[in-house]
Amino acid sequence: MDLFTRSWAALRAAVAELPDEDFERPSGCAGWLVRDLVCHLVIDAQDVLITLVTPAEAEPTVDADGYWRLVEPPTGEDPLDALIPRLAAAYGEPRWLKFHLDDVGSAAGRAAGLADPAARVGTRDEVLTVGDYLSAYVLEWTLHHLDLGAHVPSVAAPPADALAAARAALERIAGGAFPASFSDADALLVGTGRREATGAERAALGEFGAGLPFVLG
Repeated sequence: MDLFTRSWAALRAAVAELPDEDFERPSGCAGWLVRDLVCHLVIDAQDVLITLVTPAEAEPTVDADGYWRLVEPPTGEDPLDALIPRLAAAYGEPRWLKFHLDDVGSAAGRAAGLADPAARVGTRDEVLTVGDYLSAYVLEWTLHHLDLGAHVPSVAAPPADALAAARAALERIAGGAFPASFSDADALLVGTGRREATGAERAALGEFGAGLPFVLG
């Protein structure tokens, strides 16, 4: 839960420090500008708040890794993917997006800090402990922190321990390990298809690379 807090605080701080003009730059999410990504983070924060107040009595059906599934790469036909840019544009000035993320995001962070890690919650037709749910989101925050800085060099890197935890989670989900020569950030970027592997990287990946990209849903 501490890693959830640190990774989420780092991501929100990076957004807060962005100059307005950077909101019009591309993000690491294909087809989304930085402003679209920030709008998505607002929705993520809302999801965290909703889940933390959705108690469940049943036994957990998934853990932190089981929360994510490997899915086919998006086709661009998902209505939600199309909705995000329209919502982001409706904010107009970047300061309103920043304000909303700070407002809802801070609330999500406080709720996470107050929650009982052993409590059970329901989301996406699954049941898991609060601790596992928040651990799953370290991967989400870290990937989107990388997305935020994909074309904005001034964005600081995600916390090193969050990068390491996210890499380890992706390896467990994908059922293999990236070569030691890969940095944590490169393992996440190449592994999720955010950038193409170089020839040397693909050779180092061997058979494990045949499953790329590992798209999470």
